[in-house]
Amino acid sequence: MSLGDRNQLGTAAEPDRCTPFDKGGYREKGLQFLFLFLFLFRFQTLHPPSIAPALFVACSFAPGLQYIDTAIAATAYITAPVAPPTCLLPAFPATGHFGTLPSLRLNFTMDGDQFRTAAHATIDDIIGHFDNVHTQRVLPTVEPGYLRPQIPSAPPSDPEEWATIQADVDSKIKPGLTQWQSPNFMAFFPATVSYPSILGEMYSAAFNAPAFNWLCSPACTELETIMMDWVAQALGLPKCFLSASENKGGGVIQMSASDAVATVMIAARERSVLQQAKSEGLKEGTMEYEDRVMELRPRLVALSSSQAHSSTAKAALLAGTRYRSIGVSLDNDMALTGADLRGMLEKLDADNLTPYFITLCFGSTNSCAVDRFAEILAVLREKPHWQRIWVHIDAAYAGSALIADEWQYIAKDFEEGVDSFNMNMHKWLLVNFDASPLYVRNRHDLTDFLDITPAYLRNPFSESGQVIDYRNWSIPLGRRFRALKIWFVIRSYGLNGLKEYVRKGITLGNIFSDLLRSRSDLFEIITKPVFGLTVFRVKAPKQANSNGAVVNGSTVAKPDEKSDAVTKEVYELVNARGEIFITSTVMAGIYAIRVVSANERADEKYIRRAFDILVNTAEEALQKTQ
Repeated sequence: MSLGDRNQLGTAAEPDRCTPFDKGGYREKGLQFLFLFLFLFRFQTLHPPSIAPALFVACSFAPGLQYIDTAIAATAYITAPVAPPTCLLPAFPATGHFGTLPSLRLNFTMDGDQFRTAAHATIDDIIGHFDNVHTQRVLPTVEPGYLRPQIPSAPPSDPEEWATIQADVDSKIKPGLTQWQSPNFMAFFPATVSYPSILGEMYSAAFNAPAFNWLCSPACTELETIMMDWVAQALGLPKCFLSASENKGGGVIQMSASDAVATVMIAARERSVLQQAKSEGLKEGTMEYEDRVMELRPRLVALSSSQAHSSTAKAALLAGTRYRSIGVSLDNDMALTGADLRGMLEKLDADNLTPYFITLCFGSTNSCAVDRFAEILAVLREKPHWQRIWVHIDAAYAGSALIADEWQYIAKDFEEGVDSFNMNMHKWLLVNFDASPLYVRNRHDLTDFLDITPAYLRNPFSESGQVIDYRNWSIPLGRRFRALKIWFVIRSYGLNGLKEYVRKGITLGNIFSDLLRSRSDLFEIITKPVFGLTVFRVKAPKQANSNGAVVNGSTVAKPDEKSDAVTKEVYELVNARGEIFITSTVMAGIYAIRVVSANERADEKYIRRAFDILVNTAEEALQKTQ
């Protein structure tokens, strides 16, 4: 239907044209929306003439508002300096539904006083939760689907009091929580939080700025840059990762290590194909260039140790490239060596494939293994095309240990040849999820490939090149004000406080591993305990007097079906009873238990209690085998 046809609709001569809309109530609802829209703009004094054309079009084409004269009158009202024109008044239906307008202040809006009361109650509840978390069962006893029957199938039509909502947190949500903050939580890696961090989240929520560029909220961008420099210095990272470095490095806060790995892998992919295409004399933007890029991408291969986190394999899937994991051995404590890497690179060369990215582990997921950085970087220098591989260090958990001076020697290996580094403050540095710093040696490696700037995002500050727009450093456009909580935590604890906190977790891990060694008749440590993580298994009866083979002065465990079976039984019994929570893994064909001692509320008494639980459970399981 043309606009001319629409101009004929709804005239006095043809009133029955609108009968279908009147019967269905669409016209009435449409007019209700229109007048509410008009008065909202009128009350808020937000009625610039630029809005008029858009409203005119919306009113003209919306179902139930097919009166063009109504749209014209509405447009006039928006730009008029006085009361609404009387030509609008006959449009009210005779039913009286529009005799009075509802109050424009929503009567269910939480005001400042109500928010203060609710916030006090919430904060008191949070404090009580932390004070008593050690008394709670770590794993909940609920079954899958437990929550749906307790929550209405449809949202409420009328507002509810905060006290009612908060009561449901106690009765419905808390029973289904795994207590990550409990000192008896010894699984996975820790997820720490602190009161200063929570305060930072409160401010972040209040400011609510999706700071995708500097102009959106200068404080968000600038504090993030400063905090990333603070953290880099605290960890002893090379100066090339600082924002003011000559090589234009810098840091950005990502949501998680997985996001960090995916982001840099996509940048590495583009850098690789761009370098190759340009080396062949092809000009970017031409059809020949695009065709060549599409030919090159399928031959790209991302690499990591078999012990690396699954995020590298997932990132390769997202990047649309191949992925290969490199096998490692217990002889080297599951660390990737230079020889391991060389073997894989030579195989890829023989297969005419192009390695373009490698994740190196600074604290692997299974055992906190640290890959042999110096050896690996030396191997990468052996051939020109190997030198072009993007080297990324994933230090999600163990990277926090760099804050302690005695571990910073490891970061010296990052001076040359490392393109990027990530770690998670939300694992071990008392900043709640999410806070995952990612550092790059050259920011242009990110921004050259992630910068897409439509007209609506352009502004003089971004165009000047004098500010950072973090939207070009990550995959999402918008971002939260995460830097606040990092700022609050570092200032509240100081670097010395954070160093002592990390050292405490490592010390507790050493205590636990010593306890295991004191019962060598029951337990066998699989890899060298490090960074508060101990990986061990329960010995089967025939192993009770054997410690396995010895390589370089260290015991090297061997796969054993009976040991695997009893270790798995101990693991399942411990978690089923819920006094502590642990995780298991399989390394080099060996089923093992992992215990992490770096939880914020962990203490020696909880470590000793966990050891006693494991001893009693192991003896119980072994008794069944006799």
